[in-house]
Amino acid sequence: MAIYRNELPQLSGDLFLMDAGLETDLMFNHGIEIPGFATHTLLSDPKGRDAIANYSRRFLTLALEQDAGFILGSQTWKAHMHWAGDQGATEEELHEANRDSVAFIAGLRSEYSDKAKPIVLDGVIGPRGDAYAPEKEITAHEAEKYHAKQIGWLAETEVDMITAYTLTQSNEAIGIVRAARAADLPVVVSFTVETDGNLPSGQSLKDAIVAVDEATESGAAYFMVNCAHPDHFSHVLEDRDWSHRIHGICCNASRKSHAELDESETLDDGNPVEFGEQHKAMRDRLPWLNVFGGCCGCDLRHVTEIAHALAR
Repeated sequence: MAIYRNELPQLSGDLFLMDAGLETDLMFNHGIEIPGFATHTLLSDPKGRDAIANYSRRFLTLALEQDAGFILGSQTWKAHMHWAGDQGATEEELHEANRDSVAFIAGLRSEYSDKAKPIVLDGVIGPRGDAYAPEKEITAHEAEKYHAKQIGWLAETEVDMITAYTLTQSNEAIGIVRAARAADLPVVVSFTVETDGNLPSGQSLKDAIVAVDEATESGAAYFMVNCAHPDHFSHVLEDRDWSHRIHGICCNASRKSHAELDESETLDDGNPVEFGEQHKAMRDRLPWLNVFGGCCGCDLRHVTEIAHALAR
């Protein structure tokens, strides 16, 4: 049964941590192959399942040590029908993958339930198509209809909320918010931006957030930015109503663009200490930020440095 679906504890403003760069950490630091970057495929293999469990436990322990809440995401970013052909999966197999992933993280939460601040189960979804080079624009209606299937699967589980990561189009975000509200699920929208702080379409982060809120009556619980280095977007954040809607950031360790990262054959893990200090600088300037994790190139070191810097 969902615990926090009716009242997300991170909306209190308390510090919540997240994990960091699951895919790049497992692939580059642990030598684990992830077919098509779809981590749910690892759960059917005992070694893959153990690797994700051990990875997650390290972050849960960090949150415990830092007296912080934790948002524990499912491995379902690519467990939807757009990728079924690439994965050779049927609709029922993807449905089961979503159920299994949530059961998996629910089991991890139970290991820490009597020792930690709130652990929120998050059903993770991704865009329809390439997150960094979308094949085509999608209308809000199309997005609502498409994403309703996976959101419906997740609504049947114990998730407390869903988060749509690496979104590049405000219309897709609008459709996702509408589908989540129809399923009575709290939803978070996380946009990705290019090195200029704008979405890949050229739309500004401000305009994207305002568009989603206007079209959905502020239906998203809050917004996030992920898969971009702090240098790429921190300069566009200001003390305005639209930016107060952003509560979380999961940044890349690397300053490289998405195109450069796609071409890279080695991991650029940046400077974890500097990374932590940059997050503290953003939090000092934007004190409503309270959800912190990492994205590509990050690992436990980066979130640890964030937590330590914020504590200072």
